[in-house]
Amino acid sequence: MKIKAAFLCLLFTVVNSFAQKDTLQLGDRYAEDQLYISISYSQLNEQPSLISKSNFSYALSAGFLKDIILNKQGSVSFAAGVGFGYDYFNHKLKVDEVNTSTIFSSDNTINNNIFKTYNLEFPLEFRWRTSNAKKYNFWRVYTGVKFIYNLQNTFSYTDANQQNFKYKNLNAYNNLQYGLTFSAGYDEFNVHLFYGLSPIFKDATINTEAINTKILKFGLIYYLL
Repeated sequence: MKIKAAFLCLLFTVVNSFAQKDTLQLGDRYAEDQLYISISYSQLNEQPSLISKSNFSYALSAGFLKDIILNKQGSVSFAAGVGFGYDYFNHKLKVDEVNTSTIFSSDNTINNNIFKTYNLEFPLEFRWRTSNAKKYNFWRVYTGVKFIYNLQNTFSYTDANQQNFKYKNLNAYNNLQYGLTFSAGYDEFNVHLFYGLSPIFKDATINTEAINTKILKFGLIYYLL
């Protein structure tokens, strides 16, 4: 509940700032210190051969980025930030934990096979834009890397006998992940891509096949303030 409350407070802060200008003016120089909020459609990438693609899944994130200007015009910069993310996956991999050991299998009889995560996010971006100190609407292309630290993960499903199973904070879950990011667009509204480079599980196998599942997200990101 504390994690959910923190996420809701951060979302409220971001939405409440929506009406503010996109650029902070600092004399003849300026920086785009920004709040961001994103919503994405998610898929589990590089699944094992026994496991089909996940069903409808999504992700939400919000946070703050500090802009560090690299040229006099302010059109090129570097940004570092911190945020909070929530992932919801409707997937096909059966996950159980027995005596602190995580067991992976394929079972088409189970229902409501869901896993959720709450994460701290640490984005780093190299930024290019067509803005200046007095121009608030402009084109931008931001690319970089995002590091993700998992605060909580929950795996649950319902078996053929309608019995519910739920496991929290699996030992096999990879708590530190990272991936490439790309954002491009005009004004506050931008397309956004996250391509995970690290697997979500550590040293995991299913029928001797390695599980190298990674996360792929694409959606919209809004830069505010």
